[in-house]
Amino acid sequence: MRPRQPAPRSPEDLLASLASRKVASHIWWRHPSIFLPAMAPPAPQVAIKSRLGWLDAPDDGARLVAELDMFAAGVRRDGLTDVYLLGMGGSSLAAEVLRDAGKRRSGGARLTVVDTTDETTIRDVSERFAAERTLFVVASKSGTTVEVTALERHFWNTLTRRRGGGAGAQFVAVTDPDTPLAALAAERRYRRLFLNRADIGGRYSALSLFGLVPAALLGLDLRELVASGQRMAASCRLDATSNPGLALGAFLAAAAAAGHDKLTMLASPALESLGAWIEQLVAESTGKEGRGVLPIVGEPPGAPDEYGPDRAFVALISPDDEATAAAAERLEAAGRRVLRAPVEPSELGAEFFRWEFATAVLGASLVINPFDEPNVREAKTRTSAQLDHRKATGTFRIDPPLQPREGWFMRVSRAVRPRPSAGRYLAVLDYLPGDPARMGVIAGFRADHRRATGQATSYGVGPRYLHSTGQYHKGGPATGRFVLLTGADPMRTAVPGEAYSFSSLKYAQALGDFEALVAADRDVVHCHFEAPAAGVADVIRRAVKALDEP
Repeated sequence: MRPRQPAPRSPEDLLASLASRKVASHIWWRHPSIFLPAMAPPAPQVAIKSRLGWLDAPDDGARLVAELDMFAAGVRRDGLTDVYLLGMGGSSLAAEVLRDAGKRRSGGARLTVVDTTDETTIRDVSERFAAERTLFVVASKSGTTVEVTALERHFWNTLTRRRGGGAGAQFVAVTDPDTPLAALAAERRYRRLFLNRADIGGRYSALSLFGLVPAALLGLDLRELVASGQRMAASCRLDATSNPGLALGAFLAAAAAAGHDKLTMLASPALESLGAWIEQLVAESTGKEGRGVLPIVGEPPGAPDEYGPDRAFVALISPDDEATAAAAERLEAAGRRVLRAPVEPSELGAEFFRWEFATAVLGASLVINPFDEPNVREAKTRTSAQLDHRKATGTFRIDPPLQPREGWFMRVSRAVRPRPSAGRYLAVLDYLPGDPARMGVIAGFRADHRRATGQATSYGVGPRYLHSTGQYHKGGPATGRFVLLTGADPMRTAVPGEAYSFSSLKYAQALGDFEALVAADRDVVHCHFEAPAAGVADVIRRAVKALDEP
């Protein structure tokens, strides 16, 4: 029997209750019972205990500063000034935050994150990178992440062709002990292999080697970064209302219990990537058992009366950003739930830890395990099954079949069970070939949809979102409606060692997620373009209308 959703209460009352129940201490004591219903079986308790190493990450990081600074200095001496990080989800998102919002010193590398299977993007990077000054960082906790494995093979072959061998000196791996990636790094004589603690999950790894290695290469002050994390960790030990992680967790949990489960992020331009990191952390940690909190990231700001009643707001405000602060003030004046979060570049370590701890507190409040991701694994399994089907038959499995429209194709699957009308949101899942201009088109659609319906919209670029909001879409509340976009890719870049191309892999991921959404009894419409996508916003509107038809 599932526990009931917590009864609504004010953030202040909930915070006082969490402090009196010593929730913070229970997390630090590694008590799995704080996240589980009474009489939970042993297996999930063991699983939770094996994912709490992030609590020690700031202290571990402090001991690694000198070693990492020396490593980065050696990279600079060898003239490797351009870093390409091949990763997905928790292995790459923190690096983007550090690049965009961190306080960099002179001499740091230029960092590009490659977290896609999109042919256009991969070809662009392949043609652009300068072989003589590039370092590839291959980051994967499991060492088997399909996207990262494919990217590593591609860029290894590309660099080897250009340089005539010796590519290992320009590759670095970050992974857990005893993974296939660790073995590969040894076999190929990578420049360096960094082994992370195995008891840290990917999305909680910002202050582990997955974040610290890119930070060192970027030229950030590592001592300052981890020291701010240590200070926050010490504050988060307190069973008191002054505990900043407990207070943030109470705000999130109280909002969710009151039906304000769409956590809308207002972010200063320099902090937009922090919003994306929070999106993955919160959505993937809490979207399960039919409960959770969905961060809404990248939605154009609107007037207070445009937002539905299911919203709560967090304003991530960088120094001297008056516009975001003013937007928060307008929402507060209209009676909206708003949490202001000023973020200093020197305090990113603290912000990482505060959100990690708050997400654990939120999991405890919702009585869910915030450290697993069952539906992410399901999407991976369905992707593999699609690739196997194509290998055996020459075609992908598409059921129900796509039906022709005017220059595009569509298929619809409606939920069998009735859907609640309150708290609905729309998610656009974009697997179309990479095109920066489309982001603006989608943003315009999102603003129009909110004005017309009051509903929140989530936008995910595939396959990246599968490691982020993908868990929430299938495991969270059954209030989502989904428009999945795919398109024929004119390029066919083979994945070395496999019988498929990157474009085939991306299409298999889209089809696998369609199946996973259908299996979760969600409303989903799949729109496919054989020619270059045109009129995308209009197609999405027609897709939403199709979901409304009987």
